[in-house]
Amino acid sequence: MTDRQRIYLDTSVISALLDHRNPERMELTKEFMASSDIYDIYISEITTAELERTPDEHLRAAMKSAIHDFQVLPGTDDGALLAEEYIRNGAIPESHPEDAYHIAIAVLANIGFLLSWNFKHIVRLKTRRIVQTVNASRGLSQINILTPAEML
Repeated sequence: MTDRQRIYLDTSVISALLDHRNPERMELTKEFMASSDIYDIYISEITTAELERTPDEHLRAAMKSAIHDFQVLPGTDDGALLAEEYIRNGAIPESHPEDAYHIAIAVLANIGFLLSWNFKHIVRLKTRRIVQTVNASRGLSQINILTPAEML
């Protein structure tokens, strides 16, 4: 018997489920989520905190309902230090530390995949390369940073 793949979802994936402004992304996300029972899905306290800041209470409730079955990973001091290293090395801009925390939390939990729709800071070649370099220099596991569509 093989282990199930472990996948971390950042906040952009959860919000894409309900974002009618981008129907294609919403449909691809729903398609991924329909098959999510074959994976172990994780989010973090960062994700839940970001969702709590959603001003529309109905949208916030719908997003919280979408994550109720997912395992929530805590933020840690080690995660904060790793996130700072990603930022220092230019993987993520200093102005968006939560994006670096998402990656760090997933890496430290030995999760194989981080899914995101954040093309500006997370799902990009520069970020992938820097994260790989930092992780290799620290003896940490590598993580695949992809979109939900790439898991279909």
